[in-house]
Amino acid sequence: MCSLCGVLGCDDHWTSAVARPGVYTRNTDRLNRRREAANRVKLANALLEPRRLKLAEWQGTSYVLSSATGHTRIFESLAHLWPEAEAMSGRDFDPLDPDFLDRLRKRT
Repeated sequence: MCSLCGVLGCDDHWTSAVARPGVYTRNTDRLNRRREAANRVKLANALLEPRRLKLAEWQGTSYVLSSATGHTRIFESLAHLWPEAEAMSGRDFDPLDPDFLDRLRKRT
């Protein structure tokens, strides 16, 4: 997907669900959805920081993953985060790896 299509697409990920009949979410209004999105980005950045990667939300429709060397990747949902982080860092990225989690605990 080109970056323009990524920008024009929408985030249909379950974490960004909009309240409607048949869909449960605590994101009942725009402010709550933005707050939850900011919290997800904050948590993702805590996991990405050891690899010198940084995630930012862009216009509420896409995410931008950046490296310390200036490489960037744009994608539309957090479901794409870990494959993109692996591609950018050139290494497997398992945020549930016990050694990785242990290193994170020692940093805090």
